[in-house]
Amino acid sequence: MELMQFTAIVVMFLLTLTLIMLLPRRVVRDHVFSRSRWQLAGGTSLLCIQFLLQYELKLRAMGVTQGVFLNLLIFVPCSWMFALAILNLQRQGHIRRSEWLVGAITYALIVALLMSATAANGMNPLDDTPAMRYAEIASAALYTAMTAYYTVIELRELRRMHRSLDNYYDLDMGYLLQWMERSILVLVSMALLAPLAIFNNNILLSVFGLAILFGIYYFVISFICYVVSNDAHDVTEANTIDGNDDPDSNQEMPPLTDEELLVVGKAVQRWLARGRHLQCGINIKTASDEMKVPRYKLMLWLKTTPQELFSPWLTNLRTEAAKQMLREHPDWTNDTIAQMCGFSTRNYFQTVFRKQTGMTPAQFIASQKAK
Repeated sequence: MELMQFTAIVVMFLLTLTLIMLLPRRVVRDHVFSRSRWQLAGGTSLLCIQFLLQYELKLRAMGVTQGVFLNLLIFVPCSWMFALAILNLQRQGHIRRSEWLVGAITYALIVALLMSATAANGMNPLDDTPAMRYAEIASAALYTAMTAYYTVIELRELRRMHRSLDNYYDLDMGYLLQWMERSILVLVSMALLAPLAIFNNNILLSVFGLAILFGIYYFVISFICYVVSNDAHDVTEANTIDGNDDPDSNQEMPPLTDEELLVVGKAVQRWLARGRHLQCGINIKTASDEMKVPRYKLMLWLKTTPQELFSPWLTNLRTEAAKQMLREHPDWTNDTIAQMCGFSTRNYFQTVFRKQTGMTPAQFIASQKAK
């Protein structure tokens, strides 16, 4: 246990140092990324302090209650900061005041519960008493409820971001958010497992500690890789609707009139007739500019299609074009078909084709010959 605590101190210190001092200047200057990095740095520094106190005071050797007391006082605000760091990225810095207050109020209640249990007995905060144990159980329940609240919001925002990516790029870009999905899973796991682990003083606690250590390490390193690469820019661009990067301010746009639908539909057909949908690497902004149609109108028109979003709509059109080419030119390679139909790579074409048709290109050709 002591070796694990010492390792955690070193890892959390290095992660904090990296977040504060070693990120590129362009990341530091971006107010969204900078706020998230400071929130993460606050969380990792608190964890460093927590593990340091556990290591120096040897609280686990004293009993369960003493370690739980310290965990709740430090781990709860740490988890709160991590949740806000993710939400800050998802909302491009637009976090509601109520979402800040939920964590602050929860922590204030936990501190009040723990301190009142101490004052009621006139004991040292680290004394093991029934009142303290009840206060710690109630505090753990509050922590779990707080994490559940933030998780629901983050998952909802994650779905919105996935839809924005699908409605902007011409291929599946969901992999850009995989690190965020896993990080949310880490925070949820912490909330679910923490009450089970911290009230024990056996191997379960050691396993939980290692899991938390690796989970937080993955979270922070993934964040750093995300903000220093082009991934963050790509996600931000997709989530910006006509220059508005505030998700909270996106009002529901009224549907197009029948006349507007007809005008947009004709523009789309002219664009398709020129084969522009078979060009790889386009996005909805490029398409709307080429169609000379406002982007929001094209988005509303897409909602009237079975696919509803830009990427699935293009994928369906490209798959149909690929099927036609396979019928007419069964001797062509998959590389050629992928290039001709706007798929970025042969592997991506084969994956999409199988998902769309239930067959590989070779199986599709064989089925056509059998007819």
